[in-house]
Amino acid sequence: MTALSPDTAIESAALRSDRARLEREGDWQRLDAIVTAMEKGRLRKVSDEDLLALPGLYRTVASSLSIARETSLDAATLAYLDALVQRAWFVVYGPRTSLWDWLRNFLGGGWSRAVRAIGPDVAVAFAVMVAGVVAGWLLVAHDPDWYFSLMSRAAAQERVPGASREVLHGTIFGNDGQSGMSVFAAQLFSNNARVSIMAFAFGFALGVPSLLLLVHNLALLGAMLWLYHGVGLTLDFAGWIAVHGTTELFAIMLSGAAGLHIGRAIAFPGKLGVLASAAQAGRRAAMVMTGVVLMLVIAALLEGFARQLVDTTPGRFAIGGFMLAFWIAYFFAFRGTKRFREQGAGEGRT
Repeated sequence: MTALSPDTAIESAALRSDRARLEREGDWQRLDAIVTAMEKGRLRKVSDEDLLALPGLYRTVASSLSIARETSLDAATLAYLDALVQRAWFVVYGPRTSLWDWLRNFLGGGWSRAVRAIGPDVAVAFAVMVAGVVAGWLLVAHDPDWYFSLMSRAAAQERVPGASREVLHGTIFGNDGQSGMSVFAAQLFSNNARVSIMAFAFGFALGVPSLLLLVHNLALLGAMLWLYHGVGLTLDFAGWIAVHGTTELFAIMLSGAAGLHIGRAIAFPGKLGVLASAAQAGRRAAMVMTGVVLMLVIAALLEGFARQLVDTTPGRFAIGGFMLAFWIAYFFAFRGTKRFREQGAGEGRT
């Protein structure tokens, strides 16, 4: 077999490189254009046909790169294909958004949109919480011994049936010199955080345990309202609770609603089937619960510091009322940024 001269070998390699370019260059250029548009955030300029073809084009170019390496095509072609495959990999398989973009989309409409999507469950959770407060009040009004069935003596401290007005007044006023969370505030926050997590986690049991947890936790609030009402401190106690309660109780309501949403999806899956319905509800509920964690952190700061620093009932109502108005406006009036509304509409179509 006659060996090729160096000049002939170079010419043959060049011909193979040119032939490979001619056969596949159209796919390379198409993938390059799609990837470039997506890298620049111009997703709306990419047609549905190109989006559907993207995975196939990536595999085609990856195959071209493998062949180019085996046949020793020219260095410029190899470098181009290698860079294109890396860029396409990040578009097809890499993370869709950065942490900052995710956070911006989450706060810019994703969270509020998820809450509105479970609106019926939020309404049920709210009604159950109100019923819990009424039940707690009526139970201790009928028999004060129920008070210690709802709250441990260690957690109650001076807040017990029979305590004088002066003692109970001292538990909600005169704490502006304290720094950080009081023992009772820390215990109350810990209890509410635990209830929020459990109300969501028990949603798989058709949402029944979630509702029972809401009733029990709010019955404690009803019992305390009865206690302070008995000595004429109803408004003062309500203001003391409002500082953090409008955020914390809102978070508990959302966690109960998220658990109920999953339970309802399992009990009534519709045409999707149990697994698909539960998975869809789980993703939506997880979005809500991510925000609940943020609300609990904010509530902890309000409970540990704002309530200690503001020692007047009107001031406490002002803080609590502002927070309540903010959450209601954010969840039910705020529709998100224009960018997120477009993104949400796209998700809805898919």
